[in-house]
Amino acid sequence: MSDVLELQDVSVVREGRALVDQVSWSVKEGERWVILGPNGAGKTTLLHIASSYLFPSTGTATILGETLGTPGTDVFELRPRIGIAGNGMADKLPKKQTVLQTVLTAAYGMTAGWQEEYEEIDEQRARAFLDRLGMSEFVDRRFGTLSEGERKRTLIARALMTDPELLLLDEPAAGLDLGGREDLVRRLGRLARDPIAPSMVMVTHHVEEIAPGFTHVLMIRQGKILAAGPLELDLTSRNLSLCFGLPLVVEQVGDRWTAQGLPMA
Repeated sequence: MSDVLELQDVSVVREGRALVDQVSWSVKEGERWVILGPNGAGKTTLLHIASSYLFPSTGTATILGETLGTPGTDVFELRPRIGIAGNGMADKLPKKQTVLQTVLTAAYGMTAGWQEEYEEIDEQRARAFLDRLGMSEFVDRRFGTLSEGERKRTLIARALMTDPELLLLDEPAAGLDLGGREDLVRRLGRLARDPIAPSMVMVTHHVEEIAPGFTHVLMIRQGKILAAGPLELDLTSRNLSLCFGLPLVVEQVGDRWTAQGLPMA
């Protein structure tokens, strides 16, 4: 399998502080990765590099065969090949657009409709992705009127619209209630287990949000990787305790994960 994403000795330094520090990591075609770590660990920084919107201070980042910062790489050609869903994207989208328009504009790499005309196949694809995410009954609703869970599902449908080779999910379950989280995890599980779905990288704080079908985990703390590899091997109580800085017990229940702190003496 070829590498979809490869970081070699990557550091990002801001005001003398390393947000990520000498990170080497690769994602191969068909893999589904979850990035775990506490606030400020460097998770979102890694995702920004993977999206090509942030260049390393040192080291090399190669995305879909294109190395950032080299003369032959055009990020404006690279970015349509990467699907991104997160709160940062939600803030850029017009609240008055309908859900269908919000997804359709991704076909032209835009956030708002202008004077473009969409082909019937574009609308069919947008409706199909919205249906897959349980949003068919909301296509005519304005984006700004959606609940948090409905917005999250719309953003994922939008990210899939360009048929990306790499899908990046930035805390897709953040802010959801229990029902909303479980519905989203179930839908992400279907997507993750689809053999023709793109390679996926998801950032989260909670192991309970790891959907069935995800294959690998990367744990990061203070900009450094603590563990990276298959979920069954590297998502351990020891690794998670080191990652979050307190004693934790990880358990796998069926095809889901759970973690809790040890009781105080």
